[in-house]
Amino acid sequence: MSDPVMVDHYAVLGNPINHSKSPLIHRLFAEQTEQDMTYSAICLPLDGFIVGLAELHAQGFKGMNVTVPFKFEAFAACEQVSERAQLAGAVNTLIRTDTGWRGDNTDGAGLVNDLTRLVGDLAGKRVLMLGAGGAASGVVKPLLDAKVDQLTIANRTAAKAADLAARAQHLRVNGCGYDVVPNQPYDIIINATAASLAGDLPPLKAGWFSDAHCLAYDMMYSKEPTVFMQAAQTFGAQQTADGLGMLVEQAAEAFYLWRGVRVRTAPVYHALLES
Repeated sequence: MSDPVMVDHYAVLGNPINHSKSPLIHRLFAEQTEQDMTYSAICLPLDGFIVGLAELHAQGFKGMNVTVPFKFEAFAACEQVSERAQLAGAVNTLIRTDTGWRGDNTDGAGLVNDLTRLVGDLAGKRVLMLGAGGAASGVVKPLLDAKVDQLTIANRTAAKAADLAARAQHLRVNGCGYDVVPNQPYDIIINATAASLAGDLPPLKAGWFSDAHCLAYDMMYSKEPTVFMQAAQTFGAQQTADGLGMLVEQAAEAFYLWRGVRVRTAPVYHALLES
């Protein structure tokens, strides 16, 4: 009699979580690479993340993705964290250890890989990022590692943007309030706020979008173009994109951390578009 196949278990943790596309993404990754694994979506109580994480470790889960609102709790719960997670102050990927969890943050790698798909090499690009919260904090170091020429972080609360820029400890990044961002063209403008989810916008200036090759990129994703993408088009942005590609790319990075296998993301991205 042959030995039974050992199946490894993974999950995404959040609250709410029913909307998550991660189970479909990782199922497609597993099929593509012939990995024996399951991947589920688990809704943990808002006050029950630490207890739930311990239970999943006891059940033998190999790894987790973490989404809103638990990324900061996940960071605090880890035995050790990667440099990119340390800079972000947040964890979106957990890797099992014998006694707990090691934390990483794949959001920035996901964003850089998707931006590269859209515009090519990021070296020398002038980038404006709107927002300085959790979504923004995870992507600063990867953008700098991709050698963007200048990264400006703008936020409604200027001090928060300045703090995030200072944590990067890099000459090519600065933080400020929306009102003092020069009305000049940028190559890439990233909306890292959650405003799109509520149909709102950060204050925009037409001059930001005036470069002939400007990409307006919203980290949020939806079936229809987000309000940020629509506004960018009215201001003259030649290219707009939402965060669906980033979602697939950050998942691919997490999959690699767990399984040691690189996936082809394009077929999965197109499968999501069709679904």
